[in-house]
Amino acid sequence: MSNVYASKHPLVAHKLSRLRAKDTDPRNFRELVRELTCLLAYEATADLQLAPIEIETPLTKMTAYQINEKIGLIPVLRAGLGMVEGIWELMPSAEVWHIGLYRDEHTLKPVEYYNKLPVDPRVSICLILDPMLATGGSAVATADVLKRWGVKKIKYIGLIAAPEGIQAMQTAHPDIDIYTAAIDERLNERAYIVPGLGDAGDRQFGTG
Repeated sequence: MSNVYASKHPLVAHKLSRLRAKDTDPRNFRELVRELTCLLAYEATADLQLAPIEIETPLTKMTAYQINEKIGLIPVLRAGLGMVEGIWELMPSAEVWHIGLYRDEHTLKPVEYYNKLPVDPRVSICLILDPMLATGGSAVATADVLKRWGVKKIKYIGLIAAPEGIQAMQTAHPDIDIYTAAIDERLNERAYIVPGLGDAGDRQFGTG
């Protein structure tokens, strides 16, 4: 799993523990999702390309650097929406495009119901945002859509991953790096991650 990065940062571990707790209310849950996403995005974007620019400090002129890649955020509806703000805090110019998927309760396969991508990509790198990498179906389907769209560089950022989801993603898209706060034990019979944190969408929006 050379392209799977489970964060070792103490702040991530601390905030993830609070996120998992069943008595964390929706407001605090949303704040923790935003904070964890910010920390994971910091790690996932360490290899962004830079371009030199000339600036003037209060003391002198100098050569500085700015990001030289246009970044697109792809939150998988609906649970991925809560992750956008965390990355916007770091990269306010990132564009956001939405892909809507839901998991069929009988087949456990993703069904695409919404796609508002423009005709051609306007970004050079896309970050798939989805809190839970469970079966991997949604992540794989989203990556399929993005590659058909023409995006060459894609990364996945999630909060918790199951081994089954990681395997599915690596089988279908071995070129996509996976960044997560933790790798959990397994999926249960309903394809929920164990120990997990429940339904990330319901917990964010108070609909559980």
